[in-house]
Amino acid sequence: MAQCGDKPKRIAFGVAPLGIISIGIVPMGVVSIGVVPMGVISIGVVGMGVLNACVVGMGVLVAGVNVMGVWWAGLEGMGPQRLGAPAGALHQHHHGSDSQLPANLLAYPTREEALEQARKLGCSGVHAMGSLWMPCSQHPQ
Repeated sequence: MAQCGDKPKRIAFGVAPLGIISIGIVPMGVVSIGVVPMGVISIGVVGMGVLNACVVGMGVLVAGVNVMGVWWAGLEGMGPQRLGAPAGALHQHHHGSDSQLPANLLAYPTREEALEQARKLGCSGVHAMGSLWMPCSQHPQ
C-alpha cells in the first residue's frame, strides 16, 4: 500500500498502488487498471480520470454503463456532450420505444422548448439533463 509522500513506482501492483502503471484495488497513476482506478487513463469498475472505460465512470472522456463526463458514451450518462447522439435525443434511462413513452420524458435542446412542453403537460418549470432540458421542475420517476 502506498504511503503519503511515497514516490510512484514505474509499475505498481496491490491494494492501493501508486505508479506510472498501476494495477490493483484502488490504483492511482497515469494508467490505472482495477476496481476503483484513478488516473489519466482509468479502466475498471468505478473509474475516475481523464479517459475512462468502466462500468461507473467520471472524467473528461468516459465510456461505460453509467457515466458522467464532458464527453460520454454509454447506456446511461450525464454530461455536456453525448458522443454519437443527436441534440434533443431521448434521455437514455427511460427504456422502450418512443411510441410507448409519455411526452414528458423527452429532453429538448432549449429551455424554452421544455417550458412550452411543461405548460402543455400542466406542470411548472424545467430541469437540466446534461446539456438538454426536460419539462417539469422534478424529474419523473
